[in-house]
Amino acid sequence: MWPFGVSGGLQWTVFSGVSTEKSQDCMYLQYCKVCQSYKAPRSHHCRKCNRCVMKMDHHCPWINNCCGYQNHASFTLFLLLAPLGCIHASFIFIMTMYTQLYNRISFGWSSVKIDMSAAKRDPRPIIPFGLSAFAASLFALGLALGTTIAVGMLFIIQMKVILTNKTSIESWIEEKAKDRIQYYQTGETFIFPYDMGSKWKNFRQVFTWSGIPEGDGLDWPVRDGCHQYSLTIEQLKQKADKRVRSVRYRAIEDYSGVCCPVTKGVKTFFTTPCTEEPRIALSKGDLILATRGLKHWMYGEKILISDGDGGIRERGWFPRKCVEKYQYDSETDQPVDGEKKSK
Repeated sequence: MWPFGVSGGLQWTVFSGVSTEKSQDCMYLQYCKVCQSYKAPRSHHCRKCNRCVMKMDHHCPWINNCCGYQNHASFTLFLLLAPLGCIHASFIFIMTMYTQLYNRISFGWSSVKIDMSAAKRDPRPIIPFGLSAFAASLFALGLALGTTIAVGMLFIIQMKVILTNKTSIESWIEEKAKDRIQYYQTGETFIFPYDMGSKWKNFRQVFTWSGIPEGDGLDWPVRDGCHQYSLTIEQLKQKADKRVRSVRYRAIEDYSGVCCPVTKGVKTFFTTPCTEEPRIALSKGDLILATRGLKHWMYGEKILISDGDGGIRERGWFPRKCVEKYQYDSETDQPVDGEKKSK
């Protein structure tokens, strides 16, 4: 039995207990402090669902669930069928307006007139088509066309990652791996381990005739030269690199954690990050480990000294003007003189 606590999306499946055969493999795995268990390869923790999800792609607010191992194919079919349904609806709206307006349009030498009154026709229409019905049909047509374009683009994006046997998160991990190798000039080459080398084989990993994805969500077929933990080892390298390159800051102003703070300046208000990632509330004197940032915002993790290593981490965005760079001695972990406010 694997030492994992993970979910596949639609079904909740918990794997607990550590076997002696695979306990040594835990050194290659990531540990989830929230679920208090090791994460299986390709699994990630979802803050919205508050659980680890097998082969997590993303959390979709429209279905109020994660797209993962169990429902990746169903979600992709939803992205295909929704635009097809909207195209069908658009055709109905267009033909309805055309047939209803055909006998109401009169052409003059220099003008075109549309009579939206109840025209006497033979036979009379079953449903009266007046000005309000025309406006509603036109509005519905715009929604149908907009949904077709937006959801259709999401379907194309999903098919691109499926044909390479990746998820959206794994595509991002691969990009970060290339950046890490280029930054340190290590000379190594990162090979994505789950790409079977054939688009059809990658497609079959998600779509099957039975509707049940291949495998169990824990063990995955890998390409030659890779093993089950190639991706997780790269993730551990990236986390170690993030800790090395992160910068410690200290809060000099209180921040309530609201999305668009009015009291932190006009630029901070209008440049709030457009993301579902949370904001963290700050109190004066709090220590934060920042890992990335924008011009007026920063993302990091609050250092909770009292909770120790087992506490729940508080990560999120906060205004840059609320913090200053915290200079400290790495050996004694004590602040040093000459702290300068970050800009």
